[in-house]
Amino acid sequence: MTGDPNRTWTFLTNHARVLISIAETPGIRLRDIAARIGITERATQRIVAELESAGYLSHEKEGRRNHYHLQPDTRLRHPLDHDIEISELIELFVSRPSRGDAAEPG
Repeated sequence: MTGDPNRTWTFLTNHARVLISIAETPGIRLRDIAARIGITERATQRIVAELESAGYLSHEKEGRRNHYHLQPDTRLRHPLDHDIEISELIELFVSRPSRGDAAEPG
């Protein structure tokens, strides 16, 4: 993190930030996630592998790139949060067009 030296922690982990980045852009490259979050590409690879291993996401090859798929009904890992699905977390951070943004049928 750059900026204020007093900012030594954040509320979201890098795992959450990677998951949110993938939710926003399922075809995003790992190097772009790394640059966005401010971690190395290797750390991003490790986090994605851990998220896949834990069942939070999967991927398929589309040409030379990966396309990621979230498993929205997977629950958070901590015992205090186990009743929360990741879809609820994602909805807090991923902007989606509101109903008012869509063109109304004429």
